[in-house]
Amino acid sequence: MRFFDRLRTEKLFSVTLIVFTLAIGVVIGTLVTTGVKAARSSTGNFAPDATPLTIPAAVELPSQFTPIAKQVEPSVVSISTTYMPKAPQNPNRRRRQLQPDEGDQGEGQGEGDGGMNDFLYRFFGNPFGEGGPNMRSRRTEALGSGVVVDRAGYILTNNHVVDKADRIRVKFHGDVAEYDAKLVGTDASTDLAVIKVTGKSALEPAKIGNSDGVQVGDWAVAIGSPFNYQETVTAGIISAKDREVDASMQFQHFLQTDAAINPGNSGGPLLNMRGEVIGINTAIASRSGAYEGIGFALPINTAVMVYNAIIKDGKVTRGGVGISFGQADDPQTAANLKASGVSEGVFVQSVTPGGPSDKAGIKDGDVVVAINGKPIRDGNQLVATVTSTPVGNSLELTVVREGKRLNFKVQVADRAQLFPDRFGNGSEATPEKGEGTAVSFGMTIETLAERQIETLGIKEKAGVRVLEVEPNSFAEDIHLQKGDVIVAIAGQRINSIEDVKKVQATLKPGDAVQFHILRQEAPNSPKWVYSYPAGFLPAKP
Repeated sequence: MRFFDRLRTEKLFSVTLIVFTLAIGVVIGTLVTTGVKAARSSTGNFAPDATPLTIPAAVELPSQFTPIAKQVEPSVVSISTTYMPKAPQNPNRRRRQLQPDEGDQGEGQGEGDGGMNDFLYRFFGNPFGEGGPNMRSRRTEALGSGVVVDRAGYILTNNHVVDKADRIRVKFHGDVAEYDAKLVGTDASTDLAVIKVTGKSALEPAKIGNSDGVQVGDWAVAIGSPFNYQETVTAGIISAKDREVDASMQFQHFLQTDAAINPGNSGGPLLNMRGEVIGINTAIASRSGAYEGIGFALPINTAVMVYNAIIKDGKVTRGGVGISFGQADDPQTAANLKASGVSEGVFVQSVTPGGPSDKAGIKDGDVVVAINGKPIRDGNQLVATVTSTPVGNSLELTVVREGKRLNFKVQVADRAQLFPDRFGNGSEATPEKGEGTAVSFGMTIETLAERQIETLGIKEKAGVRVLEVEPNSFAEDIHLQKGDVIVAIAGQRINSIEDVKKVQATLKPGDAVQFHILRQEAPNSPKWVYSYPAGFLPAKP
């Protein structure tokens, strides 16, 4: 028995020892786990072995393009235009279906251009050329760019940006207000236009460069508002010079660049690395309608000549001598020159009856080989010489006729008068005389009588009601509507039309004006709600 008692005692002791050991293990494990959780909680790090990232102090890194952007951005503007499309008077002159020009500008064949006109996009196109009858009453809005060239408010842009616009508005860098602009003049032959803004002070004109000094491979910077993203800056190089993209437009010889330009850049500047304007962005070559690496800018030297003519006369007058000729790269032109026994010159295909050349004795089939003794290589050189000569001056044209050299004195005439069907169709804008300064809201109103107030069911004791809102007016801009009741303007109580006139007399372009109005919650609703339309007064163009 003693043996069994001892066994029982030892077994109990072993079990007790095991239980005790397990209990100690559980306690230690609990303490360790609690400690880890406590440590994790106290540091707040889910990943304690990870190092937090830090943001360094802001530092302006050196860049060649940053100073240019800062220098020129205040001179670049965003232009918005409003159109009421009308049927074109002369469908044959649509920009996207360019017809061959005649006269001193040559005679294009319209073929063999590799489909250039199919994928050469002006950034706006002509909103009047593509529509049908349903477009005649639909207002169209478009966007473009421009560059300030004079502190007096003159801006250079593209003709196709403002062509036939009913209203032109301009937005400046860092200014939320929009300013009305008037059209000073246009030149369809170079696709340039000059507009003027009033009511904006402290304008910064861009510096004008010399495009003759531009070399292929030079850096180029474009600034504009592509797709209405204002002040967009892109950079590239000059890819080519003297690029002709449409043989019928002989005054358009472009700088080609791969700086990214897109719809909306049109009219904005192309700059050199000194921040000088060397071109006006005008077109892109694209099969998609957007940037594909090929953009065209009209050289600033050409733009300056056009600008100076417009601010002087309101239009560009170019000389002509009344002859037509073929394109220099036309095989027929080369064959005619060779058959005439010359390698260079301008083969005269036709002479305008009664024109300067006809009067001087020049005939069809003659080859112009010199002007004032200077050899003429091709039609482009002839055009440049003749159009730069003031109307009324005379030139000595040397021609080859049946192997003989003959000299003729030809008086330069106005090209638009020589070819009125092609160049006298009103593409140049008539200059506007004088500048309006009066503030106008652009609405017709009436003073409300007591009986009208009772009929309308409004709580106000007085006010004026809007009878009509003029299109493209300030009132339309801030969304005033026919039937609105105006109770205050610029914090001044309005009881009559005379009160409105008094408020107008205290305002000037650029002022922020707030209207306090009552408007029916819904048509024919007896409930009226208050609203506060507001905006910045534009200058009346």
